[in-house]
Amino acid sequence: MNRKVSIYVVLIVVVLAIIIIIDATRPKPVDWSQTYDPNDKIPFGLFVFDKELPALFDGHDVNKFNITPYEYFDGQYDYETKEYTAHGSFIAISALNNLDAESAMELIYFAEHGNTVFLSMHEFPQKILDTLKVETQSVYYLTDSISTYINTAKAGKYYLKEGASPVYFKSIDTAATTVLGYQEIIDQKQVNYISVPFGDGNFLLHTQPAAFSNFHLLKDDHYKYAQDILSYMPEADVYWNTGSNLNERISGSPLRYILNQPALHAAFWVAFWSLIIFMFFNAKRKQRIVPETEPLKNTTIDFTKTIGNLYYQEKDHRNIIDKKIIYFLEKIRNEYLIDTYSLDDAFAEKLHLKSGKPLEDIEKIINLIKKHRRQFASTEADVIEINKAIEKLRL
Repeated sequence: MNRKVSIYVVLIVVVLAIIIIIDATRPKPVDWSQTYDPNDKIPFGLFVFDKELPALFDGHDVNKFNITPYEYFDGQYDYETKEYTAHGSFIAISALNNLDAESAMELIYFAEHGNTVFLSMHEFPQKILDTLKVETQSVYYLTDSISTYINTAKAGKYYLKEGASPVYFKSIDTAATTVLGYQEIIDQKQVNYISVPFGDGNFLLHTQPAAFSNFHLLKDDHYKYAQDILSYMPEADVYWNTGSNLNERISGSPLRYILNQPALHAAFWVAFWSLIIFMFFNAKRKQRIVPETEPLKNTTIDFTKTIGNLYYQEKDHRNIIDKKIIYFLEKIRNEYLIDTYSLDDAFAEKLHLKSGKPLEDIEKIINLIKKHRRQFASTEADVIEINKAIEKLRL
């Protein structure tokens, strides 16, 4: 290993050591993503809610599933009795609407058969809103703090700043809808929690899912607000759509697992940049490029064509025939080793036996050669005739 390579290696090791030390000592950034996933311990995960939900519905089963509500409840429907074998309350908590159209219809049927559907979202399935004659609206305000409370005499106000959204129910069917909760933004009172009966069941719609997040369940007394919201749900079994695999676009990258694990993620990028640095320092050429030398071009054929055209333009037909005869006889001497001094019958027989060409074609070209040698002038027709005879043999 020469001195330069040693310096490069030491430099790479030092850089990697610095990167590792910086990454190990820096504080881990807080992930404020609103995942609302029961497995997430980040501020807007539902890890705490997942642990406390069985206590809130003590004596009843809490059934969690991460397939679509349509897939789950369609399997719970008895087509003979036209009843669901699952009875109780459905729960879905998410920032955005993650229910497909088939699932929205299935939840409508589920509520119609005497069950409760609780949805806490910023955006609701349009099919459910249209069915219940409800409209939502989101208005931007120069504030990020929203006070929320339940519509009861003893309920207190809870200020939701982190994760709150200025979404409220703009229009409701006052003849059938019961307002359960409000929110206030800059002294504007807005409906954010309603109960809408449907068939033999009921819909509970809430616009602030952040109330159930880890952050607010552990902040001051905000857990009471979540308790007040769920107090309107009946004492029955709970069916919670966790949404872990619901309509998510899971990356198909083979690096998905590595990039999702903090330690592996850091190791991957360290290895990647190490490779880049190595390639950069090793890019210097160790030997000059040997220039490519093109082989000499064979110009014999081009020269022959040029000379032939010159003779043809000068109409020197006799000279052209002489050259063709010379080339023809030279080829016979070189390839078949036959003496061409006497163009007699013996010559014709030897050429016939060695070349396999018809004897009559050989005799014809011999006669044409002898004829040419006897005459003093040649024409263009003579050139064509002897050329055809030579070409026919294809020696």
